[in-house]
Amino acid sequence: MTTLMTILGIVIFALGLLFSIAWHELGHLSWAKIFKVRVPQYMVGFGPTIWSRKKGETEYGVKAIPLGGYIRMIGMFPPGADGKVVARSTSPWRSMIEDAREQSYEEILPGDETRLFYTRKPWQRIIIMFFGPFMNLILAVVLFLIVLMGFGLPTAKPTISAVSQCVVSATSTSAQTQTCGTNDPPTPAAKAGLKAGDTITSFNGVTITGYDQLQNEIRTHPDQRVTLGVDRKGQSITVPVTLTTNKLYAIDSNGNPTDQVVTAGFLGIQPITPTTRLGPGASVDKMTGMAQQGVHSIISLPSKIPSLWGAAFEGKQRSLDSPVGVVGVARVGGDVLAMHAPASARIATMLQLLGGLNLSLFLLNMLPLLPLDGGHIAGALWEAVRRRFARLVKRPDPGPFDVAKLMPVAYVVAGIFLCFTVLVMIADVVNPVKVG
Repeated sequence: MTTLMTILGIVIFALGLLFSIAWHELGHLSWAKIFKVRVPQYMVGFGPTIWSRKKGETEYGVKAIPLGGYIRMIGMFPPGADGKVVARSTSPWRSMIEDAREQSYEEILPGDETRLFYTRKPWQRIIIMFFGPFMNLILAVVLFLIVLMGFGLPTAKPTISAVSQCVVSATSTSAQTQTCGTNDPPTPAAKAGLKAGDTITSFNGVTITGYDQLQNEIRTHPDQRVTLGVDRKGQSITVPVTLTTNKLYAIDSNGNPTDQVVTAGFLGIQPITPTTRLGPGASVDKMTGMAQQGVHSIISLPSKIPSLWGAAFEGKQRSLDSPVGVVGVARVGGDVLAMHAPASARIATMLQLLGGLNLSLFLLNMLPLLPLDGGHIAGALWEAVRRRFARLVKRPDPGPFDVAKLMPVAYVVAGIFLCFTVLVMIADVVNPVKVG
């Protein structure tokens, strides 16, 4: 049964990925048609075509490899400086430029002269290219709101669910098996007589409003004697306790553990984590934090390459914050559906997974690098600046910015992305990130 649920989870995630890709390309397609750019093809996937149907002037289809998609717009690049589409050159870099220009004109028909992409105004081209990733952002927000406001999130509260009996390092075998060794000392919580069901209401006289606040207070007071205000079955009591020091996993700005180990204060309690639905304001704050974490993750991608290489080829432990590709996320999707948890929790986790995927698609595609959408947006913005400046200083119109000249850079960027994708895929296969 577990295997069946895992396969079902992978299939559901694959369908969600295909929908996300189709939704992205629909954003490009809709605005291209609004601005009268001819679009011969709308395809989900790459490689051999599995199914296609032509409606009007556009062929709609699905290809064999579900790792992306595209719409083909005619006239993506302007003619060369000599006004020609094709001008052969012995330079390999120049040939790349000319080949890209030629391909963008392959399907031009009589009467298409006014329907070329490069002839649209810069702001129109920006809208066409922006609305692909923007559709992913919309889908991410909708999925996150469904999870946050509809299902809710497990939220730690300053009420004790269990008291740890001994002090063990987070990286020790005892921590993994949740057992105590003969030489492990008792925790401060156990020695102080704290019990499951106790709610900690204050720390050294400071009112506690949430578990994150309590956790921060505990960690920043190692080896200190503190006073806890405790509500025990409706009765307020004061519990003095001397905290100890322990090796713990660091916590990021969103309250999630990382794989970095720090030395900090330790009490030895586990909080209750009831599922709590968030209101509109709290949901926006949570999504803002997710977006900030996503930006930070993309910026830090180059620094993750050594650990990815170690996980893929040297048998090293996979980091908790390791980048995960389509294969890895699909496996996580399978693990999620196979978890021994309520159906609502599994559905919420799957939706959150797809929301995170769409947020990542938005952020990655907005990078100002060709062949990503952000690269075309950057080219259109530069053209608008050049033309506006020429008008201000009464110079001749410089004409459209020739994005084709950046194709050698685009090939380099695409090559780097391909190598990184292959590395992540290998790590996902041989040393996958697993749901606990």
